Amino acid sequence: MTMSAANPAVAVMEIVEDKSEICREIMNDLLEWFDDPKTAAACAKAVAEWPMFGALREQTIVGFVSIKPHPPSTAEIYAIGVKRRHHRSGIGRELLNRTQSFAQDRGMRLLTVKTLAPIEPDPPHYAATRRFYAANGFLQAEVLESHWDEAHPCLFLVKPL
Repeated sequence: MTMSAANPAVAVMEIVEDKSEICREIMNDLLEWFDDPKTAAACAKAVAEWPMFGALREQTIVGFVSIKPHPPSTAEIYAIGVKRRHHRSGIGRELLNRTQSFAQDRGMRLLTVKTLAPIEPDPPHYAATRRFYAANGFLQAEVLESHWDEAHPCLFLVKPL
């Protein structure tokens, strides 16, 4: 477990057990993003297979990031979430920092993530998500119109490490 220098009230640790349950619990607090039960269930199942880090505040996991490695050069943020009442407290940034360290320690050169591309009407929580990634050094690489489905175009973001 590592304490954050930027946010000493937060500890970031590798999660090795109960990954699916942690993912499910946090997604249930973020239904604006994870509103499709089938997609949320598939995500919770998938994260069990990959590295995960959790952010702890007062001995409680309040955020997580699941990383899907694509060796030799890329790590994908497969899922990330921070409980709503902890938004805008630096926890998401801490999780991204730990993910970046994980990737760099393994010689990876790129960090990627997929999110909803701007649509009309554009849900404000996804606009905030895109601003969060931009503020943390991610660049818009491509819009994949049919990656998920035509009503939900995928914005592919990349961060050189």
